[in-house]
Amino acid sequence: MKLIYDKSVEGRRGVTLPQSDVPEKKQIPEDYLRSSEPELPEVSELDVVRHFTELSSKNFGVDTHFYPLGSCTMKYNPKVCEEVAGYEGFKNLHPLLPQLRGGGVLTQGALQVLYETERLLSTITGMHEFTMQPMAGAHGELTAVMMIAAYHKSKGNPKSKMVIPDSAHGTNPASAAVAGYDVVSIPTNESGVMDIDKFKEEVDDDLAAVMLTCPNTLGLFNKDIQQIASAAHSVDALMYYDGANLNAILGKYRPADFGFDLMHINLHKTFGTPHGGGGPGAGPVGVQGKLVDFLPISRVVKRSDGTYALHYDCPNSIGYVAPFYGNMGVVIKAYTYILLLGKAGLSRVAENAVLNANYLMENLKDFYELPFDRSCMHEFVLSASRQKKQGASAMDVAKRLLDFGVHPPTVYFPQIVDESMMIEPTETESLEKLDDFIAAMKQIAHEAEENLEVLKKAPGNTPVTRLDEVKAVKELDLRWRKT
Repeated sequence: MKLIYDKSVEGRRGVTLPQSDVPEKKQIPEDYLRSSEPELPEVSELDVVRHFTELSSKNFGVDTHFYPLGSCTMKYNPKVCEEVAGYEGFKNLHPLLPQLRGGGVLTQGALQVLYETERLLSTITGMHEFTMQPMAGAHGELTAVMMIAAYHKSKGNPKSKMVIPDSAHGTNPASAAVAGYDVVSIPTNESGVMDIDKFKEEVDDDLAAVMLTCPNTLGLFNKDIQQIASAAHSVDALMYYDGANLNAILGKYRPADFGFDLMHINLHKTFGTPHGGGGPGAGPVGVQGKLVDFLPISRVVKRSDGTYALHYDCPNSIGYVAPFYGNMGVVIKAYTYILLLGKAGLSRVAENAVLNANYLMENLKDFYELPFDRSCMHEFVLSASRQKKQGASAMDVAKRLLDFGVHPPTVYFPQIVDESMMIEPTETESLEKLDDFIAAMKQIAHEAEENLEVLKKAPGNTPVTRLDEVKAVKELDLRWRKT
């Protein structure tokens, strides 16, 4: 008797049928049948549950540990957002279901969520329209750069270069280069922002756009932003806003009001949806009015009868950038988060994120180098250069933090700061947790002077201790390739 794949109720209940009793079209070919029973361990359900529960407790995550990963905004993900995204009416939809009439009633709610999320993001940022299709921040960047290219091409002036600060996220120059632009990197000045004099030297008729994060990856706001926008617009260049750090300005200022023409938003950073672990993200792109015609298709529209539909008649569109409508589950979670907090709540996000970052910075700047000693926004960058002189690197500090139950901050980025450690506490951490982090960082600074060996061997109390990372890269342990 063999186990037969059977979709009947009996099959789902584990009933086995002799091969001869199964219709021929359902029989499994002999070549694919086992010749002997599989050797499977006999393990009780209790042991299995305990095993995987123990494994899960060894993982680092926002639900279990402080996660001050700078530039990534690893904030807490409210469980109500997960619950809403799991509603039967959302999770069981298929993107090819009819939009209207008949079966269309099934998709109207999803289309409404997409439409209303676009409206909410437009209100928050000042942009006229959004597309929800891009499936990550970098995907949103590329989508935006493609629209920049389409805009200039439509005016008969394709232009050739893109200006980007040297402190930018690495995906900025990558996206510009993929789209065919020459990237001009502008150095950071003594205030920690793009050198405006060096920037002005690059403002000419070949300038297609300026890509900026504001506040930047150093957590610093650029007070010259309107002057930069004015100079760019004088040669018909566009201002692109990398929205990765939007967490710092929610409800306080809108990028459009400072002269930005288009932007992307990381829903998985700013609006409480999961981030990291290779899971789905979302990078919606918003544009000012002059760029609306270039948005990707399809676009969600609201008809005069109150129903929602997908619109494809956009002759100047850059076309499809994603299958269907992007990562729908992520959009639903962000939609829920925005409605949950409202205008006042979103403003408090920025207030608390900035307060928490400055609290940490002020308490740690006497123990580590602070390359730009000025008030920060939602994140800040310290340097372990002082500890490096004692023999401890930023990587050693990061590894040692694991022993305190803290996920390390981003290290060695931005690269313009030696031994950099980019720290972002977000708005969701308590004062007690921040104080614990401060105490850990102070102890590590002390150990760099008095007990260096502890740092060089850290972590010491994690399931896996210090790895030889160079060897790990050179000698990959690819289990799937083993026979």
